[in-house]
Formats: sequence, C-alpha cells, structure tokens
Amino acid sequence: MPDSGGALGLCLNLNRTTAMVIRQIDHRLSALHGLSLNDFTILHVTDQAPQGKLRRGDLAAHLGLTASAVTRLLLPLEKTGLVARLPDPRDARVSYVVLTDAGRERLADARPSAAQISEDLVGRLSADQVQVLTAALAALA
Repeated sequence: MPDSGGALGLCLNLNRTTAMVIRQIDHRLSALHGLSLNDFTILHVTDQAPQGKLRRGDLAAHLGLTASAVTRLLLPLEKTGLVARLPDPRDARVSYVVLTDAGRERLADARPSAAQISEDLVGRLSADQVQVLTAALAALA
C-alpha cells in the first residue's frame, strides 16, 4: 500500500482508528450494558447539559451529525425508556432530550466500563501523547 503522508495520511489513519475504536467500544459496552458508543455518548452529553436537557439540534451539532441522524439514534433510546422527548412550551418546533431515571442509572453503570475500555485502548500512549492528541482532535472538530 502506498504511503500517504501529510493531511491525507492523517485523515486515512483517523478514519481507520475511528472505526477500530468504535468497533471495540461498541462490542464491549454492548456486551456489558446494552449500549453502543453512540448511545453512551448521547446519554453522557445529555447528562452534562445544563439542567440535564439538550435541544435536539444542539445535540446534533455537538455530535457532528444531522438532526435526522440524531432522531434515528434517539428512537431506540426513547423506546427503551432511557431518554424522553420534552416539548418546549414556548416553541412547538423545538424539543429537548432528557434522561429518564433509567437512562441516568444505565449511564452511571456504564461510565466506569467506558472509562476502563478507553484506558485499555489508549494505554500504549503516554500521558503527554494523550494530551497532545486530545488537543489536536478538539482543534479539528
């Protein structure tokens, strides 16, 4: 395979690494808690939002997804009772995502596992490498 350096090499490696990380986390979180990485991320981001609620559009922007993609991701979480839709009393076009009690409980159970899985995945990197990579990825996003 030809060597792709520079920006293209970075993007290709980022794509391959992202796929591997998602596959690893999905497999382990699903086996332990019945959650995918996307599910966990939605629960985590919503839990961290002010007042524990997040506009669907803001969730989409945070995840880098379209509003329709977020709606598709939320449907199973709503059906299983982990999140609920909360209408905005002032604007019928806006709805919020909120965690249910079951969603908060599942998230609390899954957080230590997600942290350990993440440690296992990046354990070969030094603390300095993790810090530099985290900053670089944040700058790209």
